[in-house]
Amino acid sequence: MNRTLMLAAAGVGGYLAWRALRPRYDFRDKTVIVTGGSRGLGLVIARELAARGARLAICARDEPELRDAAEDLRRRGARVVAATCDLTDRADIRRFVAAVRDQLGPVDVLINNAGVIGVGPFEEMRPEDFDLSLKIHVWAPYFATLEVLPDMKARRAGRIVNIASIGGKIAVPHMLPYVTGKFGLVGLSNGLRAELAKDGIGVTTVCPGLMRTGSPAHAEFKGRHEEEYAWFAAGASAPGLTMSAESAARRVIDACACGDAEVVLGLPYKLAVAVQGIAPGLATGALALVNRLVLPDPGGVGPRRVPGRESRGKIPAAVTVLSDRAAVANNETHPTPPNL
Repeated sequence: MNRTLMLAAAGVGGYLAWRALRPRYDFRDKTVIVTGGSRGLGLVIARELAARGARLAICARDEPELRDAAEDLRRRGARVVAATCDLTDRADIRRFVAAVRDQLGPVDVLINNAGVIGVGPFEEMRPEDFDLSLKIHVWAPYFATLEVLPDMKARRAGRIVNIASIGGKIAVPHMLPYVTGKFGLVGLSNGLRAELAKDGIGVTTVCPGLMRTGSPAHAEFKGRHEEEYAWFAAGASAPGLTMSAESAARRVIDACACGDAEVVLGLPYKLAVAVQGIAPGLATGALALVNRLVLPDPGGVGPRRVPGRESRGKIPAAVTVLSDRAAVANNETHPTPPNL
């Protein structure tokens, strides 16, 4: 028994030493694209990259939001290209990447971060909700990857980071279009890592748990939208269950720098993924119980999408204070852009 423990300890120690000493990617003077980089986690990732000396390109749909984000990053000393881009349009993605290449040089790192969040019971979801999720979470990363690959392959160097979600590992009720897209992104990302390694390109899949980014204001809610907002926003602000956007961004960039294959952010979510892998029936049974006892029934506005700002209802401000502060800090206070 003692020998087994000693071997196990030596193995763990060797692994930790290897992680600490392995070469790390240097972002200084590298051209990095962050999709959805105008607010929330994307903006905080861009700030972290600015601190590490990267040249930045960010895109989003909302021009005033982009302008504010670009000014924020330039104040931090970064060289920035900021452009509106409809990530559901392959031609627009091609145009954006070409503009980045012309102004900053070939893309060294692509961070596929853009996302959309829809919350509500399955009965109120429609095919277009699933279609939008797949366009943003699967097709947009796929097409963006196609645009940067030729230069990366020519140099036999490059990094791609796909920001998925705990919702890409565990199917959270009342978010089925979102989890469908994120499950697809996890599969795409892991497959790309296996196929692009021969070309010297590293691909990292990141699955964050709940984060304090200020995202509830830009999520869209269906059915009993105020009740749906209440559980979602309370969870997104809960101490102990959430990670700050700054901590998440550092972990994302460190994972990319170290060439990690896949990272789940947050201890509760690492444990949840482990339970899902070992006992999927137990995990889905627990989620079914939550759906039955806690989450709202269909009704209310039905299949109509209502932005978070119009869904807040009577939830006490004290419950969402951490998320609300993050919304102000992370440029989430602009009006929600029109639906795609």
